[in-house]
Amino acid sequence: MCFGYDGDGALERSLGQKGARRRHVLGGAAAGVAALGLAASPRAAAASDSPGRGKGPVGKRSVPHHRISIQLYTLRAALGGQPGFDVVLQRLAQYGYEKVELAGYYGRTAAELRSFLDSLGIRATSSHDGISGSASALQTKLENAATLGQKYVVVPYLASADRADWERWADRMNEEARMAHRWGLRYGYHNHAHEFTTDLGGGLTPWEVLTERLDPRYVHLEVDLYWVYTGGVQSGAADPDQFTIDVIGRAPQKVRQFHVKDRDGATGDMADLGTGVVDFPRIFRRHTVEEYIVENDTPDVSPLTSAAVGRLYLEHLDF
Repeated sequence: MCFGYDGDGALERSLGQKGARRRHVLGGAAAGVAALGLAASPRAAAASDSPGRGKGPVGKRSVPHHRISIQLYTLRAALGGQPGFDVVLQRLAQYGYEKVELAGYYGRTAAELRSFLDSLGIRATSSHDGISGSASALQTKLENAATLGQKYVVVPYLASADRADWERWADRMNEEARMAHRWGLRYGYHNHAHEFTTDLGGGLTPWEVLTERLDPRYVHLEVDLYWVYTGGVQSGAADPDQFTIDVIGRAPQKVRQFHVKDRDGATGDMADLGTGVVDFPRIFRRHTVEEYIVENDTPDVSPLTSAAVGRLYLEHLDF
């Protein structure tokens, strides 16, 4: 869940602070419909199963099939209760998704969810979970992640204008990450734009506090490319793509995961992949990661269409 447990509320606050607005149906509709048709075609299946995927044309690379995932927060409007969740996950499997990043268990225990996902050939490799409120809550979180066969657990959202809060959170994440390491799990932090724009005093930003204080031996970064790009725009960067590249390159922590999310050039809102202004090939040429996670908090057409568009975009992107 990109914004923690109060995802919709945090989204409205974050976009409201930036003067942005939600979009309902914009120019991605035609691309989405075409993508859904392609997703079901033999040509798409052949492309995704091709042994050359991950290599691309001579001199270029593409995103390896096995590194593509999706954050289920993208699909929250379609998930509903357990029946809706089951249908949506079945569709994701049909689209070729083999990995998901969880935003809750949707009425199942971790063991029950693992069994259901196994039946679809999908693995929950990552999840968004807030900092635990107690030792027992942390124990439960890590036990569930291990049961699901996850590789990563990621803190999705923190916000404060108080430097002490960010220092305290960083210290707590270091503690949790050391415990996660004992379970064979990687522990990460997921950014938004305010980490780059909030002034904690003297021009110091939350991102500077976090990257200085988080232990790179145990904590990695899950970089949301839309939000870093937006942070660059809000900071007055002349080249937001280069701002994004520099943020990734300068962090002491390993960037293991990307949230691949596009930005509409006119409104500044989120956009289906390939319909916005973020130069993903330029970023991907400079930095490779272990997971490329499709996400769009405000899908252009429908959540499932956005999922189909996102996967096809990454499958056929050469850089």
